[in-house]
Amino acid sequence: MSLEKQDNKNRRLFLNINNLTEKAFDSPSFFKLWIAQVVSATGDWLGLLAISILAIRVGSGNEGAALSLVLGARIAPGFFFGPLAGVFVDRWDRKRVMVYCDIGRAIVMIVLPFINNLIGLFIASLILEALTMLWSPAKEASVPNLVSEKFLTSANSLSLVAAYGTFPLGAGLMALFGRLSTALFDSSWADNIRLDDMGLAFYANAVSFLVTALLISSIELPQKQRSYNSENQGVKKQLLSPIRELKEGWQFAFINPVVRTVNAGLATAMLGAGMVIPLGVIYTDELLGAGKSGFGVLLTALGFGVGAGVLLVFFFRNSIDKAKTFTGVLFGAGIALFATVSTGQIHFAMVMLFFGGICLGVTYVVGFTLLHENVEDHMRGRIFATFYLLVRACVLLALVIGPLVEDGLDRLSSLLWDRNIEVAGLEIAVPGVRLSLWLAALIVFSAGVLSKVSLRVGETKRLSETIEEKNL
Repeated sequence: MSLEKQDNKNRRLFLNINNLTEKAFDSPSFFKLWIAQVVSATGDWLGLLAISILAIRVGSGNEGAALSLVLGARIAPGFFFGPLAGVFVDRWDRKRVMVYCDIGRAIVMIVLPFINNLIGLFIASLILEALTMLWSPAKEASVPNLVSEKFLTSANSLSLVAAYGTFPLGAGLMALFGRLSTALFDSSWADNIRLDDMGLAFYANAVSFLVTALLISSIELPQKQRSYNSENQGVKKQLLSPIRELKEGWQFAFINPVVRTVNAGLATAMLGAGMVIPLGVIYTDELLGAGKSGFGVLLTALGFGVGAGVLLVFFFRNSIDKAKTFTGVLFGAGIALFATVSTGQIHFAMVMLFFGGICLGVTYVVGFTLLHENVEDHMRGRIFATFYLLVRACVLLALVIGPLVEDGLDRLSSLLWDRNIEVAGLEIAVPGVRLSLWLAALIVFSAGVLSKVSLRVGETKRLSETIEEKNL
């Protein structure tokens, strides 16, 4: 009798957990995917830190160049392989794509501790990024199949938390492995299998990918329905088919008003916001007098703002107009960045960056939700691959041109105004870094203008088509 009671108790507990999961995550399948994202993202951050440290060690004497080369290998595949990755994701079974990519990434991580030269590290980074370029669109394209449409905004909020909220965990594990390797594995056999801080980090990352593969393999996703029969196509048509499908994806991305708005808005915003990365340290040191460590304080304020933005979208998901909210927060982000750069007080800068972080968090979640809602299943892989390509290209461009623009404007300011101007009796310092970041704020603000124009063009076109249909 006691066994029967215990069995009933366990069954009720299981049902309660299942009901709680459905309320918080809409479906058990998305809950599994979210856990997989948390595990995978933690491993990603851990692996990125470990690869960066390994690059510095391997490139002794040329640490900066070695780190740039390896990090460049994490960006480069997106430009060449990214668009085709979307085509493959739309053709293949997405669950298998994610599982095989996770297994492939785990194998690379197991090999990495035994690599002791820059070329090997560069190749490993290329392979990792190529697999990630397949995994990410496959994951994004699968989300609408796992949750109801009304839960998409919440799903994207949770995905953002999984992607970026796990960075402290990854950094903490990196520090822990550094201590463990010294305390527990100070012997020759441990050296042979690379149980140092780097090895432990890479092995842990490999385990995280295998756990992710196991979780995703248990998720039920609808089978892909092929819209054509490749067996009946000639060899020439089969070879040209990926190019045709790639063209279809790009056409849809630029013709559909909502998708065009999200792509153009976020890509342009990242071109401006990305300039903060190379110039932020100079800004906090020269204009705020907070030293190089002050940039970390500002990034913390920005991070808390992003978290607050995600929570705001989560709580008001059913009462906001997503398209108008998207354009509005882009304007807000531009204004916040301009106000941040205009001040010389770190506390005011923190407040403004917190507000800017709120705008960024809302932009990310609402933008992804708009893509999920406005793209059909057979096209999602290509659209998200296009989105990632545009954003990566703009971030890379910002990283490259930011320092160049700062140097040029600094020389111009020194030549014309001696780096100071007077407005209404108030003297304002205008070094190159302030002028460059003002320009960055203007670019972010223009992203809002571009998004608003894109939406209005789409609305006007729909209105004219409706009038024509009525006249017919």
